[in-house]
Amino acid sequence: MGFVGVDTAHSSINRVFPLWAEELGLASGDLRGFDIPLGAADSDYRDVVARIRDDAGQAGALVTTHKFRIYEAASDMFDAIDPFALACGEISSIYKREGVLGASAKDPITAGAALEAFLPDDHFARTGAGVVCLGAGGSGTALSWYLAHREDRPASVTITARRQAALDHLRGVHERGGLDLSLFRYALLDSDDVVGSADRIVEAAGEGVVIANATGMGKDRPGSPLGDDVRYPSGAYVWEFNYRGSLEFLHQARRRQEERALTVEDGWVYFLHGWTQVIAEVFDVEMTPELFHRLALRANSVR
Repeated sequence: MGFVGVDTAHSSINRVFPLWAEELGLASGDLRGFDIPLGAADSDYRDVVARIRDDAGQAGALVTTHKFRIYEAASDMFDAIDPFALACGEISSIYKREGVLGASAKDPITAGAALEAFLPDDHFARTGAGVVCLGAGGSGTALSWYLAHREDRPASVTITARRQAALDHLRGVHERGGLDLSLFRYALLDSDDVVGSADRIVEAAGEGVVIANATGMGKDRPGSPLGDDVRYPSGAYVWEFNYRGSLEFLHQARRRQEERALTVEDGWVYFLHGWTQVIAEVFDVEMTPELFHRLALRANSVR
């Protein structure tokens, strides 16, 4: 199986995948990394897709970081693309079926499963709380898509970005998907005070808000979208999408956890759901809750 990313060698999946292959009875526990630098040319993405397509030993691949760029540069190379991928303009899973090269976007399912793992089922209905999603990229898009389809919907979903183009793209995804646009607030951060403007949005969000770091900061690049002195709303759920890296956003919240009665979650469960969803598609396996639990236990043993 392939793994498309920026720095695949340092991912925990390299320790986890052989255990999962054993648990699933796969013929091979080999995981091949395809590293593509940020800002790469279209030809680099097309080359990786072609190599996965043409290698009979590759059953498929998971894509991280480059989900939008793979779609932009190489979507025409796929024989089948699922509705989520078409609407979101991203690809997170590459699979093969009887000569067909397929692509899908699993992130809405992944984001929902990870959120449900720590947020009470009736949280939004009971509290009237909202969501602040810091970042309008792939993870932010997936979370917003899931929240719009959730039975217990938040009062509002505020999505921040540094560039108006990113917010316009996200709004277009929502429009193409037929989502209720009244649920969303598209917040452009102040270019002269990016962190301060993000802090103010969080501080005004109200008790019980879910605050998600979907910027990639703390993993792909150091730093946090929030300042060290941000005043978290009481009882907030602070969710760091990353599980490895410098994780400044996570450490900031943990320092204030007791003071502000925060629930602080890292990205480990998100990581597990992301991989297991793609593995299920690539190897045509039904990912039941019982199977996920078994795989999570194996992963936790080498975390």
